[in-house]
Amino acid sequence: MESEPDHENVEQSLCAKTAEEELNKSFNLEASLSKFSYIDLDKELEFKNDLIDDKEFDIPQVDTPPTLESILNETDDEDESFVLEDPTLLNIDTIDSHSYDTSSVASSDSGDRTNLKRKKKLLDSFSLHGSVMRHSLLKGISAQIVSAADKVDAGLPTAIAVSSLIAVGTSHGLALIFDQNQALRLCLGSTSVGGQYGAISALSINSDCSRLLCGFAKGQVTMWDLASGKLLRSITDAHPPGTAILHIKFTDDPTLAICNDSGGSVFELTFKRVMGVRTCESRCLFSGSKGEVCCIEPLHSKPELKDHPITQFSLLAMASLTKILVIGLKPSLKVWMTFPYGRMDPSSVPLLAWHFVAVHNYVNPMLAFCRGDVVHFLLVKRDESGAIHVTKQKHLHLYYDLINFTWINSRTVVLLDSVEKLHVIDRQTQEELETVEISEVQLVYNSSHFKSLATGGNVSQALALVGEKACYQSISSYGGQIFYLGTKSVYVMMLRSWRERVDHLLKQDCLTEALALAWSFHEGKAKAVVGLSGDVSKRKAIVADRMVEILFHYADRALKKCPDQGKIQVMEQHFQVVLMCWENRLYDAMIYVYNRGMNEFISPMEKLFRVIAPPLNAGKTLTDEQVVMGNKLLVYISCCLAGRAYPLGDIPEDLVPLVKNQVFEFLIRLHSAEASPEEEIYPYIRTLLHFDTREFLNVLALTFEDFKNDKQAVEYQQRIVDILLKVMVENSDFTPSQVGCLFTFLARQLAKPDNTLFVNRTLFDQVLEFLCSPDDDSRHSERQQVLLELLQAGGIVQFEESRLIRMAEKAEFYQICEFMYEREHQYDKIIDCYLHDPLREEEVFNYIHNILSIPGHSAEEKQSVWQKAMDHIEELVALKPCKAAELVATHFSGHIETVIEKLENQVLLFKFLRSLLDPREGIPINQELLQISPCITEQFIELLCQFSPNQAIETLQVLECYRLEETIQITQKYQLHEVTAYLLEKKGDIHGAFLIMLERLQSKLQEITHQGENTKEDPSLKDVEDTMVETIALCQRNSHNLNQQQREALWFPLLEAMMAPQKLSSSAVPHLHSEALKSLTMQVLNSMAAFIALPSILQRILQDPVYGKGKLGEIQGLILGMLDTFNYEQTLLETTTSLLNQDLHWSLCNLRASVTRGLNPKQDYCSICLQQYKRRQEMADEIIVFSCGHLYHSFCLQSKECTMEIEGQTRWTCYKCSSSNKVGKLSENSSEIKKGRITPSQVKMSPSYHQSKGDLTGKKATSEPVLDPQQIQAFDQLCRLYRGSSRLALLTELSQNRSSESYRPFSGPQGGPVFNSIFQNENFQLQLIPPPVTED
Repeated sequence: MESEPDHENVEQSLCAKTAEEELNKSFNLEASLSKFSYIDLDKELEFKNDLIDDKEFDIPQVDTPPTLESILNETDDEDESFVLEDPTLLNIDTIDSHSYDTSSVASSDSGDRTNLKRKKKLLDSFSLHGSVMRHSLLKGISAQIVSAADKVDAGLPTAIAVSSLIAVGTSHGLALIFDQNQALRLCLGSTSVGGQYGAISALSINSDCSRLLCGFAKGQVTMWDLASGKLLRSITDAHPPGTAILHIKFTDDPTLAICNDSGGSVFELTFKRVMGVRTCESRCLFSGSKGEVCCIEPLHSKPELKDHPITQFSLLAMASLTKILVIGLKPSLKVWMTFPYGRMDPSSVPLLAWHFVAVHNYVNPMLAFCRGDVVHFLLVKRDESGAIHVTKQKHLHLYYDLINFTWINSRTVVLLDSVEKLHVIDRQTQEELETVEISEVQLVYNSSHFKSLATGGNVSQALALVGEKACYQSISSYGGQIFYLGTKSVYVMMLRSWRERVDHLLKQDCLTEALALAWSFHEGKAKAVVGLSGDVSKRKAIVADRMVEILFHYADRALKKCPDQGKIQVMEQHFQVVLMCWENRLYDAMIYVYNRGMNEFISPMEKLFRVIAPPLNAGKTLTDEQVVMGNKLLVYISCCLAGRAYPLGDIPEDLVPLVKNQVFEFLIRLHSAEASPEEEIYPYIRTLLHFDTREFLNVLALTFEDFKNDKQAVEYQQRIVDILLKVMVENSDFTPSQVGCLFTFLARQLAKPDNTLFVNRTLFDQVLEFLCSPDDDSRHSERQQVLLELLQAGGIVQFEESRLIRMAEKAEFYQICEFMYEREHQYDKIIDCYLHDPLREEEVFNYIHNILSIPGHSAEEKQSVWQKAMDHIEELVALKPCKAAELVATHFSGHIETVIEKLENQVLLFKFLRSLLDPREGIPINQELLQISPCITEQFIELLCQFSPNQAIETLQVLECYRLEETIQITQKYQLHEVTAYLLEKKGDIHGAFLIMLERLQSKLQEITHQGENTKEDPSLKDVEDTMVETIALCQRNSHNLNQQQREALWFPLLEAMMAPQKLSSSAVPHLHSEALKSLTMQVLNSMAAFIALPSILQRILQDPVYGKGKLGEIQGLILGMLDTFNYEQTLLETTTSLLNQDLHWSLCNLRASVTRGLNPKQDYCSICLQQYKRRQEMADEIIVFSCGHLYHSFCLQSKECTMEIEGQTRWTCYKCSSSNKVGKLSENSSEIKKGRITPSQVKMSPSYHQSKGDLTGKKATSEPVLDPQQIQAFDQLCRLYRGSSRLALLTELSQNRSSESYRPFSGPQGGPVFNSIFQNENFQLQLIPPPVTED
């Protein structure tokens, strides 16, 4: 029955809150901490209403509790849909990624249950769920346990612990370690130690399976290394002496474990390693004097849940004889929850088990605790303040007493009662899925350890009573598998996959139950499902395939009872199978039943024909369902004629000839059964031809291949061919494509060497007339393709070729003409076919290229094609000029003049020459190999000036092989002034080009100046501005290579031209565009300022007669603008110089600090001879100290060849830091220099260094203020840190030019090329950024 304990029974360290408040607060916390971070691990679980709502908390107490049957029959108020579990739980080393289980230990009493009042008969769960659990004996481990007891006196097994390894403890103190293949890896301990410590009473393996803790019956604890088998710790003082270890558990922290002794106390063991010595510190968490604890369970989390906010508390659940406690070990010891049992049977034992479950899209730990026949579930959450909340969930009331509780995944639990029966329960629906008897395991009980018999039995009577049926250490779970330790064996149990459950029912001939179970999988109503993954549609498709297999199996069994004789209607009425399949559109199943159960092969065809024939005869479009049926009909006919069963398998050999004859006879029937008077003859063949002509003929073609030597089959073939001709040729309701398919099929059959078919040749002539009929212009492409396919299939032998060509030309079947001309090697005529065919005319270029370039054709054939192409060159150019140019360049390169002569149309000639000569067209033409004369290029330029003058300059820039004088004459002829100026500039006549541009500019300015005031149109300055910009660009491009006088000859006339309109305009009546002209004039001044000195510009302006007569105010704006520009440039120059000086000063300061820092040797002895440098005073030896800290005698370094002469200076390298292959790279290896491994300027100390001031030579050498090579290299490295020119070069350039009066920042030196200046370099960039930090 289901009830809820009172709120007062739950004591929390937090203030009391309602369940609603706790839930809301928990959800808000986890929205920020763990929302969707853990749910991905269990994404296939359904998370709906796992908690009880508020109304259920107010359920009143009832005198008579409801029975389990009434609970199971209740509607599912949680409304949880189909839940999937992980399918990979069949091996020991497999972990359920969708199930967050922790190791769980449970116990219960074994009292007599004859006095149970609530026991009722359960529903037959086997018929509903099948066999949910699969249990098997681990034969390898079981045999070795028995062998160890016999051969090495290991004793009987007492405890088991499972991780990726399996550990079994024995009564004589041995621990047997097995791997996943049941092979014995280690045997830890000895019988002598067992005699001292007693039996192993508890085992625990840490999370990474590297350590094993063994607890003994006499109270000792040992720790073993599972990789090497070494004993790491032997702990004898962790708890009071004289008590047995009941439980020992690793926590998630590998340095922390919990143990529980028979005195009822709980201790925390902390493992440390100090100075290589392993120690263990013990702290009492709970004293047995306050209530004996008999079960402990720390919360374990999988690696993917290590970041869960709950794990930081290291929770521990403890069960005493009176209450449940949940405490946190970290960050400090704290009790989070206590829960008293109330009245309980004193012989029942508390059980604890943690598991991570997903509720409302959040994953949190859930604690299951039980004693007797009630299981409580507590959900643990963490709120925003960091406190723990414990929320009650539905509890489970049973009719049997428990001795073990194990989570197998988040929705399924396995319970063991006191009579050793396993009960598999779905947690959320509380439905019992299966009951399994495991008495054959002969489960090991831990009663002797609870009674502490090894230490004299000094335990309380209550604890001894609880331990009567204690089996804590005999059951261990890992990865969705449960291991049971028997006295001579080890068993493992796991959930079966959904396929296993169905197959298990099928093996027991429970076909109906298997189909019902599969249907529950399909509908998502099954429990404890393993092995189904993916979305709902994918799962349904997988289960549906299995259900079809079950149906076939069911049909096989049912059809074995089918009567051998009798009317088919009687059998249909008897079995109802065929009708059921037809109504549910199971056409494959229907055919299968007819074939396998009744040996009837014609009836399925009749049924399908009745569906698809009426709409086809009426000319209607078939529905999707009817198309499916028609396709199945074709496949079925093909299978029958090939001797194969449908949909799989083979027809019995003795029935194959009979089935073939029946199908042939059926197809060639003159009329169908129950035919109407209006039915046309041969309805079945007619229907199949209308449905899919090509596929039906393919079926016949395959059939004809299989029956070459069968005389009767040959007769059927001829008969079917005659019927096909009669049906299709004599009726006009078939399309040309369908008729063509028939004659293509016939042509292929007639072309076979062993052909036995006969077809009247006049029929082919009729088909030719039908396809080439000039009166019918519809479906022209379709008729041509059909005739081409017919000819390619071998039908050419059925026609007279000359007549065929005439009819094809008349019908404009150019592909047919090409096919025939190619047979006769008349390749030149094929060009006409391409040119006349609008669909394929562009393919003519590839065809001509292939004929002329691919070997295999005779010279005469190639010559005819070449001549034909030359004759049609104008058509080819009109079709695709670029393709025609490529073709001419490849195959007609020596006859380009001839091609040009043939192109009388000037527009076509222009397009052709542009494709041939302009490289921008993208045609891969090698101009050098083509060797085009300048006359042709100049002809193209003349056409370019006529038809596309706007592109003349761009084209001339990429063209080659043209003469400048002739080209200039052409451009002057067509008055293209910009083009003429470009050519003059290219010729070198800069002044002539400038005069043309200036004249054009003046004419445009004159147009604006003389613009009438009454003109309606507003004259635009766009043309003036464009012409001026082009003129300025001309002057800028060429000023670099001109002297000062030549520059002034360019710029001053331009300035004068721009100022002339302003001089003519009256001051009283300003011109309409005066402001715009002033702006353009200012643009000219700014542009020329980079090439003409400012005084020269001002002098020229003031020398003007107009401005020299007192009109200076009119150019005041121009002069002020020039002065502003000059001031800006001067300020920019001064600021830049200041920044560069500061930057250089900073760099040199850092460099000086780096090279003058003292060296600190690591030792006071030579790193080679290992003698102190002071003790070798008898030798005039110098001491070499490197910045890496190593110290050497110079003689020792020389003996190791660590010195070399470079540029007259001695270069040393550190012997320890540098290998011999680096010595030759001293000048290049800047990184070695920076690290101090290679240095030319070491600190040298003579033996008398500490006694005298050194010799005069040394003083003189050290006093010279010059940079040595290392300092210069370091300075260069600093300079390279800045991209671009060095600061020193910039300052040098600035200082040189500032001394010149005519200097301007970006003009370059006068009279010389400007590229000698750093500032005129196109890659010059001024980067005003903070200097980088260099290494010391």
